[in-house]
Amino acid sequence: MTSTSSTQIAAFFDLDKTVIARSSALAFTKPFFEGGLLTRRAMLRSAIAQLQFHLASAEEDQVARLRKHVIQMSTGWSTDQVREIVSETLDEVVRPVIFSEAAALIAEHKKAGHDVALISASGIEMVEPIGALLGVDCVRASIMHVEDGHYSGALDFYCYGENKSVAIRELADERGYDLAQCFAYSDSSTDLPMLKAVGHPAVVNPDRVLRRHAAENGWEILDFPDPLPSAAWATKPAVTRTALCATAIGAAAAMAVAYQLRHSQSARSAGTKDF
Repeated sequence: MTSTSSTQIAAFFDLDKTVIARSSALAFTKPFFEGGLLTRRAMLRSAIAQLQFHLASAEEDQVARLRKHVIQMSTGWSTDQVREIVSETLDEVVRPVIFSEAAALIAEHKKAGHDVALISASGIEMVEPIGALLGVDCVRASIMHVEDGHYSGALDFYCYGENKSVAIRELADERGYDLAQCFAYSDSSTDLPMLKAVGHPAVVNPDRVLRRHAAENGWEILDFPDPLPSAAWATKPAVTRTALCATAIGAAAAMAVAYQLRHSQSARSAGTKDF
């Protein structure tokens, strides 16, 4: 991937399931709980949402449910506290779930003289620090509306679907990228507008719809397995990332189910309902 032109070229990466193996929007659930932002019940619901995200393709209704969950979960939070928690726990939360193949691909683009950008539907407070950890050049992400230093429950910009291509085109105008020579990577068919915006689209662990589209159009298809990240990215014991992620998420989901069962039994005994 050697750059032979002085024209500005960029590689645009989706984040969740493309660069990291889980939802960045939910990755910090445990630190947020420990920081007092989440109740135990909300943490367990987030664990279930994380499991559903890990197992399911990013279809539009699934993404809409995830967006609704994250907005409801974070309404009223202090933006300063969120940034502080993300900063303090970034390394332990994110580094173990970075695909080593994605890290190598980012490094390859940087070596070729290309800019690298993260384009994510997750909140900017999470995506910017992850971008700094990865050494990317710029980030575009969703922006929650803030009033008096707290999330209001509304979105100023939702970096999803067609809006990802809008963000890419704005970056191209700002930085002089020739989109015909640029690259884009994503796992989800919801990111087709982003992938179609560049001359060199590629799909990573694609969902069924995206895999079929890529095959029909001759796009590069990359399948990143889930081994432990390379030594440059991880300090975890030698277990596979799939096992690490599934064990953590599965345990949390099992806790959630057990909690719900116990709570439901108590509620029935008291003649009340949980919801």
